[in-house]
Amino acid sequence: MSVNKKNERKIIDLFKNSHILIFYLISFSIFSQQEPQYSQHMYNTQIINPAYAGSRGYLSLDLLSRTQWLNLEGAPRTTSFSVDTPIGNSERMGIGLSLTRDELGPSINNRINIDYAYSIKFMFAKLTFGLKAGINQLNIDFSKLNIYNANDPVAQNDIDDKIKPNVGLGLYFNTEKYYLGISVPNLLETNYFDDINFKNGFESKISDKIHYYIIGGYVFDLGNNLKIKPSTMFKVVNGSPLQWDASLNALISNSITLGTAYRLDSALSFLAGFQISQRVFVGLGYDYSTTVIKDFNDGTYEIIFKIGLFNNRTIITPRFF
Repeated sequence: MSVNKKNERKIIDLFKNSHILIFYLISFSIFSQQEPQYSQHMYNTQIINPAYAGSRGYLSLDLLSRTQWLNLEGAPRTTSFSVDTPIGNSERMGIGLSLTRDELGPSINNRINIDYAYSIKFMFAKLTFGLKAGINQLNIDFSKLNIYNANDPVAQNDIDDKIKPNVGLGLYFNTEKYYLGISVPNLLETNYFDDINFKNGFESKISDKIHYYIIGGYVFDLGNNLKIKPSTMFKVVNGSPLQWDASLNALISNSITLGTAYRLDSALSFLAGFQISQRVFVGLGYDYSTTVIKDFNDGTYEIIFKIGLFNNRTIITPRFF
C-alpha cells in the first residue's frame, strides 16, 4: 500500500495533535491505493504485468518481503510469492501463479492470481499479451486500534473475509537489450463498503482502485564485465498523484548488481543484488523517505530471492531483466 504526499502531510499533522496516526493512515491508504509498492519492481515484474509470465524461458520462483517504515507501529508489510514457466518447446506461451499478502495496521489484504501469457515472436523481438485472473480477500479488524472515539462509524464496520474477483491485462515487448510494458493488474473497481461519513466532513469508501502501470528499461553493454540499465515505472491511479520511479542499475561480472532509484516526492532507494549461483539470485533494497514521515521511522527494507529451476542452459550474458 502507498500514501500520497498530500495525505501524508495530513497524517503527520494528525499524529502530532491526537496520536492516532495509524487509524488515519489506514483510512487514507485503503480509500485510495491498494496495490503493494515495491522498490525492486524490476525483479518482480510478474506481480504487476501478467505478460511477463514465462518470459525467462525456465521455471522461476520469486519470494519478496518488504517492511515499510521500520519501527512505525502498524506500517505496511508486504510479502509476495510468484512462480512462472514457459509452456511447450516453442516458448510462445507462459503460465504463472502469484500470492500476495499486504498488511497495514488492522487490515490484511490477500491476493491469489493466475497469469497466462501468449507471445508473438519477431526476428529480434517478442510481443506478449497477458491475462491475470484471481481473487482478493480483505480483512479489517478496527478493534485492534486504540481509537479515541469508539463510536466512529468506520470503527464499527469491520470487514471479515470479503472475497472479490480480480481480472487484469498486460502487454510486454522486449528484445535482448530493452523492454516496455503496459498493464492493469486489476480492472475491477470493487466496493467493500461505502457511504460512511466522518465527523470532519468527508465521505469515504473502501474500494479497489484501477492502477495503470508503464515500465521500460534499456541495457547498455559497456564491456564483458559491466552492463548499465536505466529503467523507469509510471503508476497512475485516478484521484492520486502520479507515481514515477526512475532507477539505474549496474551488472558487474555477471554476478553483482548495484543501483539506486528515486520515487518522485517520496523516497530514495539503494539496491544491491548477488547472483549466488546460476540458479539463485538475492536482491536487497533500502528506501530513505524524502518526506516528513522520515522523522517517525527507520527506513524501508526489502529482500527478494529468485530461483531458476530446470534451466540447463549456460548463461553467458544474462538478460538483466
